[in-house]
Amino acid sequence: MQTRATDPAEEPPSILWGLDPLFTAFARLYVRDVLQMAESTQVPGIYFYNLHPLYKVDILGTVVYKRERDDFICYGVDDGTAVINCLCWKSDERKIQEPPVTGQSANAPGGFNLLKELKELRRAEQESHRLEIGELVRVRGCVKTSRQQREIMASTYYKVNDPVMSEQISWMMELPRLYREFYDKRLQLQPDEVGDLLHRAKSIIKDFLEQKSVSRFRPHDVQDVLQPLISAEPHTTATDQEAAGPSAGPSSGPSAGPSAGPSAGPSTGPSAGPSAGPSAGPSTGQQLRQLLKEALQALRDDGFVYCRVKSQDEVYLVTSQDKDLLMAVQDVIREDSKREKYADKGCHVLHILSAVRQRFSLNVSRAALELVLSSLECSSDIISPSDEHYIAV
Repeated sequence: MQTRATDPAEEPPSILWGLDPLFTAFARLYVRDVLQMAESTQVPGIYFYNLHPLYKVDILGTVVYKRERDDFICYGVDDGTAVINCLCWKSDERKIQEPPVTGQSANAPGGFNLLKELKELRRAEQESHRLEIGELVRVRGCVKTSRQQREIMASTYYKVNDPVMSEQISWMMELPRLYREFYDKRLQLQPDEVGDLLHRAKSIIKDFLEQKSVSRFRPHDVQDVLQPLISAEPHTTATDQEAAGPSAGPSSGPSAGPSAGPSAGPSTGPSAGPSAGPSAGPSTGQQLRQLLKEALQALRDDGFVYCRVKSQDEVYLVTSQDKDLLMAVQDVIREDSKREKYADKGCHVLHILSAVRQRFSLNVSRAALELVLSSLECSSDIISPSDEHYIAV
């Protein structure tokens, strides 16, 4: 397969790669994506998936071919999307020194024989590294390009005993979630003033809602708390300050200063924008409304707030403070845990999400549901017997 390189104009500087948490992790990817990742033009051996810098991967698949050499074995691993060559080094048994056997270790209490147990452990390790075609293998290692062919230099590999396919099913359920929550979200590594402003706006609104124990609000109720961020921008003009007065809601008069009082009566936010004269860019009022809109959307994406009913005059509910949502989630888990289908393993998070959307609100996101589940689990109202499964106590 012909490898390709990233566009130097799009590739983030290497000094910023460490800001991405995926850079030092073993990324669980489909083999197809490992083969198609673009190689860095700055540092050979570094690859990019959706601008995430990667060099270590973790794959699970079936051995479809095997080529053995003196020092290593090449396994062809197929995960259903493509086949990749994995170079696995043989362990040198001659370098392993036998531990000294003393009378105390040979005749340990309870009949424990250290030498015998160590030999059994080494035998089990060798068995896990002895693979045949058709067996399931998990491989972790660095991605390399040799003779223009992408392959994995395995640092860890072992045979997976999966007679009922539980490992494969768990893997197939986990990967789409990782792609959705991490890999498919492009991380902005470039210094970005807009992103920093949005982050500060989120933090200010979140802190305000938590300190005041707000359970529900409308956008104009929290608009004033963002006024200092816009006022601190270097391009703010006096005309812009006048335009911001009426758009900031009834309580913006005192915060805008004495000069904003007379102009706040007859004028409105939209009409003040075009009359701003030579001022370049959007007015302060427009900037404030846009920043508020983006901050609330970011909080919705995080699950911190949600809208139970979509309307023109949206009412936002704070997820952790909404007792109705907590009760709805708890009722779903309590009722469905009694069904034979969910009695042993519990209700899967996607089943809970679907039931809550049908019985409570279509606008509940998975992020909001996970916050509720975490809260219920902390209060011991539910337990999690396995990943993403919950049972009522």
